[in-house]
Amino acid sequence: MNHRYRTPIKQARGLGSAKEGTQHFILQRLTAIALVFLACWFLYFVIGLMQADYLTASDAVARPWNATLLIAFLLAMFWHAQLGVQVVIEDYGHSHGPALAAQVVVRFVCILAALASVFAVVIIALGGA
Repeated sequence: MNHRYRTPIKQARGLGSAKEGTQHFILQRLTAIALVFLACWFLYFVIGLMQADYLTASDAVARPWNATLLIAFLLAMFWHAQLGVQVVIEDYGHSHGPALAAQVVVRFVCILAALASVFAVVIIALGGA
């Protein structure tokens, strides 16, 4: 049999589902859209607290509306960052093992940082700081 008539599917096997790219693309765009509005609010919030002392700033963070928006900002930011770095690793990581290890490390760091950030906001909002 002539091998030049074979399709390149053999090379593509085991590289993941083609259906996951659309979901990743949509999630990245949704977090980007959310971050546009949340970052505008965050800048307004931080600029308003530039001359404030610690107690005034912690009281502002402790307000339910501000705490909710701050948590939403943090979660969207870390999720968007993880998605973006994942794309960079997939595009430029040529070795499967190190690329997979980098993906795991990035996801772990983003989850850990998001949990620590949200925990800090919750502690402030509940009056612990």
